[in-house]
Amino acid sequence: MHILITLVLFGSTMPLIHDGPDPVLSYPLQRDDLSGNSLQGRHGPPIVISTPIHFVPDEHGGGAELHESNMLLVAEDITKLKDELPQRNLTVSAWVSVTTPRRWGGIFSCIQDNDDYEKGWVLGYDNSNFTFGLASMAADDGNGAMTYLAGSTRYELGRLYHVMATYDGTTMKLYVNGRLDAQSATQSGDILYPGSGPVSIGSYMDDNEFHPHEGRLMDVRVYDLTAGPGWIADHFQHHADRVAGPPRIPPERAVSDQLDWQVPPFLQFATTDSIRVVFHATRPVTGRLLYGPTAEFGQTISINEPVMLGELKIEGLKPSSPYFYALQLSDDTGQQLRTEVLSFQTAADRGTPITFAILSDTQDNPEVSGILADHIWEQRPGFLIHPGDLTGTGSSKTDWTEEFFPSMSTLLSRVTIYPVLGNHEQDARHYYRYFSLPSPEYYYGFSQGDVDFFMIDTNRNVFPGSEQYTWLDNALSESDAPWRIVVHHHPPYSSDENDYGDAWKGRSSRGDLRVRSLTTLYDTHGVDLVLNGHIHSYERTWPVRKGLPVQRDGVIYTITGGGGGGLETPAPTRPGFSNTVRRGHHYCMIRVNGDILEFNAYDIQNRLFDHMTIDRSRRRDSSINSAMAE
Repeated sequence: MHILITLVLFGSTMPLIHDGPDPVLSYPLQRDDLSGNSLQGRHGPPIVISTPIHFVPDEHGGGAELHESNMLLVAEDITKLKDELPQRNLTVSAWVSVTTPRRWGGIFSCIQDNDDYEKGWVLGYDNSNFTFGLASMAADDGNGAMTYLAGSTRYELGRLYHVMATYDGTTMKLYVNGRLDAQSATQSGDILYPGSGPVSIGSYMDDNEFHPHEGRLMDVRVYDLTAGPGWIADHFQHHADRVAGPPRIPPERAVSDQLDWQVPPFLQFATTDSIRVVFHATRPVTGRLLYGPTAEFGQTISINEPVMLGELKIEGLKPSSPYFYALQLSDDTGQQLRTEVLSFQTAADRGTPITFAILSDTQDNPEVSGILADHIWEQRPGFLIHPGDLTGTGSSKTDWTEEFFPSMSTLLSRVTIYPVLGNHEQDARHYYRYFSLPSPEYYYGFSQGDVDFFMIDTNRNVFPGSEQYTWLDNALSESDAPWRIVVHHHPPYSSDENDYGDAWKGRSSRGDLRVRSLTTLYDTHGVDLVLNGHIHSYERTWPVRKGLPVQRDGVIYTITGGGGGGLETPAPTRPGFSNTVRRGHHYCMIRVNGDILEFNAYDIQNRLFDHMTIDRSRRRDSSINSAMAE
């Protein structure tokens, strides 16, 4: 059979036994394929469905209309498909529409892309074009190196396309609607697969990332042969009527008739001479951003090309200075959006006192996070630190647009936020779309006043030798700041009752052992404070050095996870490192002036319940005072 098929693939006019080769994996993704909670494939294992899938009626062309909650796992681990997946010759084909652009969109993926470990292949798309990524044995330096091939065809939201990718051991090719869209000869040899990891349809997914596809998907096929351009063109023409209809946008993804905010304007990444204003409208808008040192503004940034999600960078500002701004937007129907006069301040330069807030684990509780955000705004902080779990489900857009941003708008429209990723963000692209942070965004650093901040993603590898560990080691050693503060989601030390072992029935590790290796760096480089979340309670340690509580010259660790998530309870016994622990929703304020750092914690009634002062002039933290107030 393969002899006859190979002739067809490369343009032979010989007669065929049937109209094409058999795929090794094939999923029509039609309603008739659903049996109970199992989605059947023509070839390949059934896919267990955990959330309902909406299918397009046959009269409208059929196919699955996927949403961000849908996860289609062909295999939890790639080793279960080792006999099915192509080794050198590959063709992957799908009919797909995109309703939500993503930086890392996935149609079919069997990939691991963790730091410099890149193996496997993925057919997908980015914010504007279809893509094909692949790693081969030629790039096997122990880790691998992907080539990401981006096509030239810009997809239209909601429109169905036929996308195919091929590899023959020497050349990668990407086709859109039967035509060659891009090619590369960078890779060669057999495909380099990871040793483990998921195989999925309708997502870009590996063992620590899940970027779900939103849009239509149907007739997904994988072949262990390399299709030629003639067969690809014929295959598209045979079903060309699929792309002839109008774009199909689900009602909840359609552009609204009413102009309004999806996300009201908020401030991002203030430096001593710049800041960013981000907004998301319900319709494409043009307009202008007015700003200046007074409410009369005097400066303008124009928005000439229609956008829905806009990011405007204001530059040429003075450090430690107040400014005012307003947005004036309109759409093509004449509807208008206007903000009131808002304010911001640039980052403080060295020698300037600073005050900032900490709020973590806001999650699915906009009522509580909104109250705490209002309390924070009353104290007029210079900026906000968020140690992760901003939302309950980061891949759910409504968690951002209907919960997090609306509840925090009064604060975030006037106070810049510096976040880190929590586990609930799921490393979702909504986080990267809305926040504008230095590359690679999941870790970064910044300065405010006499403090250098180091922001780490502890969902990823942070063991010695990892990318983040190495970066943090170098960044801390190069810092000349009087104060050093590290922020990450998971706590190295915790008194929680059951996150690290059931402390009511047995022993607990008393913190996250995956991140405890970072404490060596904190000891070595004289870190003053480590700010964590994850546990939904409050805790402050004594100074800790080499894993033991000390009286001075140690690192103080805080857990401030009371921003809205369901509250958690301390263990029945007290570890030696713990100074203060408290159950309840809360926020914190830190003030730094020269050698003095003050740390205050407030409950949801805005009552002070914990206070700490560090005086560096008295040999760093030799004087630590704590008081409880009800």
